[in-house]
Amino acid sequence: MPLNIVRHDLQGVLTVTPVRHADPRGFFSETWNAAEFAAHGIRTDFVQDNQSLSRDAGVLRGLHYQAPPAAQAKLVRVLRGAVLDVVVDIRRGSPTFGQHVKVELSAANWAQIYVPEGFAHGLLSLEPDTEVLYKVSAHYAPAQDAGIAWDDPDLGIDWGWPHDRLILSEKDRKHPRLADITSPFAYDPEPVG
Repeated sequence: MPLNIVRHDLQGVLTVTPVRHADPRGFFSETWNAAEFAAHGIRTDFVQDNQSLSRDAGVLRGLHYQAPPAAQAKLVRVLRGAVLDVVVDIRRGSPTFGQHVKVELSAANWAQIYVPEGFAHGLLSLEPDTEVLYKVSAHYAPAQDAGIAWDDPDLGIDWGWPHDRLILSEKDRKHPRLADITSPFAYDPEPVG
């Protein structure tokens, strides 16, 4: 299973594009293979798949994370449509603390993003009826569910969308700024995954 891997400046955050084998019928692709991903440094035991549908373009979900002991690594891909995917380093002591990576994921480009534990994650639907599927390494734990403000000025995320046209949940409108939390994650100089 050949993979195209792009390593980002945030330690452990990877864009992974599996090969699609096309023929006149359509295509086939292995989007997850534990042994192959482990050969590229991703050694995560995923326990749950989640799928979301954003009916409209401009739906912003995030920035979310789960605190230990239910911290989650994620492998995110788009089944239909497109998203702007954003990952923020929230590991205390990290040389890239508060920095972010933005990647467009779409059904057309077939890219996935791997988000290790210690990062907040969000996405913005760029097309109507966008469906996202993502694997997580821990089950949903309401007591550990948390987030950071999508519009935190210290993060400087340009979502590329007019703020007054964004569609957010009430929960996502109320997340604190990064400076107003004590992150439950500490930086580990060893590679994550």
